[in-house]
Amino acid sequence: MFDFDVIVIGAGPGGYPAAIRAAQLGKKTAIVEKEAFGGTCLNWGCIPTKTLIASAERFHHAAHSEAFGVTAKGVTFDYAVMAERKNDVVKRLSGGIQGLLKSNGVEAMTGAARFEGPNRISVVQPDGATRWLSAATIIIAAGSDSAMPGFLPKDKRVMDSRAFLDLKALPERLLILGGGVIGCEFACMAAALGTKVTVVEMLEDIIMVLDRDVRRVLRKRMEALGVTFLTGAPLTDIVVKNGEVSGTYKDQTVTGDLLLVAVGRRPNTAALDLARAGVNVDERGTIPVDKQGRTNVASIFAVGDLVTGSIQLAHAATQQGVVAAEAAAGMKSTVEKICPSCIFTSPEIGLAGLSETQAQKLGRDVKTAVFPFVALGKAMAAGETDGFVKWVCDPVTGQVLGAQVVGAHATELIAEAALAIRNELTVDEIGNTIHSHPTMSEAWMEAAHAFHNACIHLPKR
Repeated sequence: MFDFDVIVIGAGPGGYPAAIRAAQLGKKTAIVEKEAFGGTCLNWGCIPTKTLIASAERFHHAAHSEAFGVTAKGVTFDYAVMAERKNDVVKRLSGGIQGLLKSNGVEAMTGAARFEGPNRISVVQPDGATRWLSAATIIIAAGSDSAMPGFLPKDKRVMDSRAFLDLKALPERLLILGGGVIGCEFACMAAALGTKVTVVEMLEDIIMVLDRDVRRVLRKRMEALGVTFLTGAPLTDIVVKNGEVSGTYKDQTVTGDLLLVAVGRRPNTAALDLARAGVNVDERGTIPVDKQGRTNVASIFAVGDLVTGSIQLAHAATQQGVVAAEAAAGMKSTVEKICPSCIFTSPEIGLAGLSETQAQKLGRDVKTAVFPFVALGKAMAAGETDGFVKWVCDPVTGQVLGAQVVGAHATELIAEAALAIRNELTVDEIGNTIHSHPTMSEAWMEAAHAFHNACIHLPKR
């Protein structure tokens, strides 16, 4: 009756896992990608930015290692080489995804998909030819694009994160519009390589999803890198003139050689012609779905950045894609509630579950337990004493409801916390679990003991 059992639109971190899982479950599967396999995450997001951040950290550590007894004279960097290495990493990973799809028997094709009905799409291929496909189930994983507000001047010096990643040299002065995750990650990378960075954020502080104590550590460290923050007011009257970008923040003029716009992302739903399939879309252009990713149309699922209320993270999209594929195969899988977030600033940040700030807004009584890295042997030995780990707990039972960590290796450390929250562990269960010494992960055990004011390596309160 149909050409395929499952067709996936979009081969990003939500789409290609959905296609592979569907094929693993015995479904005849096809995937359509309009541009690059791996989507934004692999090609213009997670992977290239973290590759450049790794290069910047190598340079910064080499240039600032005197305290470790290591003196490196005349340390320099070549950003063009860093950019080329980034491109090579992306190319190899993208090729790996295509290999995975092929090994699982997924038919992969390049082209722009459009709905023709609840079970039918058309695909305009690169040569202009149109291919018509049908499937019992269609999974939309089309991702999102950078939001570029209409008031910004149209000029090559005003760019989104994708265009910034194509640069072969960094500017001497960089203006960043937006103090969210993307803006702060780029700010840390560029500042570590000597660029004078100014971040303008209209909200009262940067990355407002974080608790205040976490933001305080991040902001202090970024300012030590040389980043200037202008918060609490918008950047207005933006113009490009005489080879520079300028704007007004409150009553002062700020200038830079380039303006990086990092004010969020918007879903790629318009080109899909969802109305032709009867799929509901809200006022923001996102798609309401149930716990399995199913839209109001029984044959159509949506995952990733397209989904109403979904956190815009690659690993969230992957989990949603796998669940949608399993649901299409008749399984009762549902999307996990606990999804950790990782922020690759300097220092790194990890968070999962309920934050202290969220608990306050909900009027929920919680008790926090904190352990600072400055009291941890491994952190002292590694010279990484900035930051702390924090449990957010039920004050009566000690069940861990959330966690945040700011400091070295935070993006790795948050995995233990996410596992604990998902499995409804208590601080006693975590505190009674032996953690290897000396490691950064010991901080979770110590913080668990701190809940009872019984922490071995902190003075008694």
